[in-house]
Amino acid sequence: MAAPEEEECEPSVEVREEKKTFKELGVTDVLCEACEQLGWKQPTKIQLEAIPLALQGRDIIGLAETGSGKTGAFALPILQALLETPQRLFALVLTPTRELAFQISEQFEALGSSIGVKSAVIVGGIDMMSQSLALAKKPHIVIATPGRLIDHLENTKGFNFRALKYLVMDEADRILNMDFETEVDKILKVIPRERKTFLFSATMTKKVQKLQRAALKDPVKCAVSSKYQTVEKLQQYYLFIPSKFKDSYLVYILNELAGNSFMVFCSTCNNTQRVALLLRNLGFTAIPLHGQMSQNKRLGSLNKFKAKSRSILLATDVASRGLDIPHVDVVINFDIPTHSKDYIHRVGRTARAGRSGKSITFVTQYDVELFQRIEHLIGKKLPEFPTQEEEVMILNERVAEAQRFARLELREYGDKKKRSREEDAEDAESSLRVRKKVAGGKFRKKIH
Repeated sequence: MAAPEEEECEPSVEVREEKKTFKELGVTDVLCEACEQLGWKQPTKIQLEAIPLALQGRDIIGLAETGSGKTGAFALPILQALLETPQRLFALVLTPTRELAFQISEQFEALGSSIGVKSAVIVGGIDMMSQSLALAKKPHIVIATPGRLIDHLENTKGFNFRALKYLVMDEADRILNMDFETEVDKILKVIPRERKTFLFSATMTKKVQKLQRAALKDPVKCAVSSKYQTVEKLQQYYLFIPSKFKDSYLVYILNELAGNSFMVFCSTCNNTQRVALLLRNLGFTAIPLHGQMSQNKRLGSLNKFKAKSRSILLATDVASRGLDIPHVDVVINFDIPTHSKDYIHRVGRTARAGRSGKSITFVTQYDVELFQRIEHLIGKKLPEFPTQEEEVMILNERVAEAQRFARLELREYGDKKKRSREEDAEDAESSLRVRKKVAGGKFRKKIH
């Protein structure tokens, strides 16, 4: 059977020019007040397109760039439906990363605080037991990464989604790129067919189209971004430099643009940690965020950066999608992204929700081809960021010394991690021995 053609709901700009309020879109007064308290004065483009259709009970495919207010576009209709027919385990939101899950949960709680909405975040890196307890309380909204959710569906007694009314897949392209396809298929099999489904994605890949055919019924497509678009208010630059001077150029730019908040993207966890240590040695307030950190440390890093007690966040691509850190002024691609589409998401951290911002991409002699692909993808030739080479070379000596310290600290950090892993293994063994002894003692007492 051929999949039903989705209707197009293209951004008809001339019709939309008059400013609409959330109330005019059909959002109830309680939720309009919540939007006001969050400082959402007017709906964004995707919200204008998606909210009225979602309130009519349609399935939606939302194509929108990052920073476009997607979370509000699905959270408001879900909360409104929840107000009309209150029930537990009402909606499930699937996201690709842990950080994004916590962020969506924050928005649901903020929008639904006056109506007492409870949400639970179910992601890896956090104790299964405490999550099982949270699920036993039957929250209204569950926000989860697919892998950990499957663990609970298979192992947590009494937990199921038989009464689920809404399914949201946020950043669907990324969920599928991370090879969560089998998990998503499993989840689709255990939730009701009679439900509303919202699928949001920054890019429409073949995998997303396949998922759309499997999961959505007669969907309406709300597209507010052209093929691959970067936000209009973003000033994008590149910097062509020899790879051995990358650190010095980074320090030069951080000095030149001092007073701004920066997000610096590196390609590996190791490099993120190294550059963070290097910058700290030079007196910058830098903080890392990468996949090898524990979940608490990651959230700690994010919160310090959000609270502006740190002005430089160094991150791997883990952080490039969906994180709403409203005050990033400059994004620096210290290592050029190998997938051109990741470039769109990295630079999407700045110039969000109508603000302006800068992005600077470092291009070394090895990155020329990757850079040309990025220019081809966004359909723009980027200007070069102006620098004073002599000033950069003056920094070289101090940077070289800081590099040496950073390497030593990185080695110590590696050794410490190795030691703590060995100690953990020893602890586990000794506690097992103690447990056996205790169990043996109890058994003997019973015999006597």
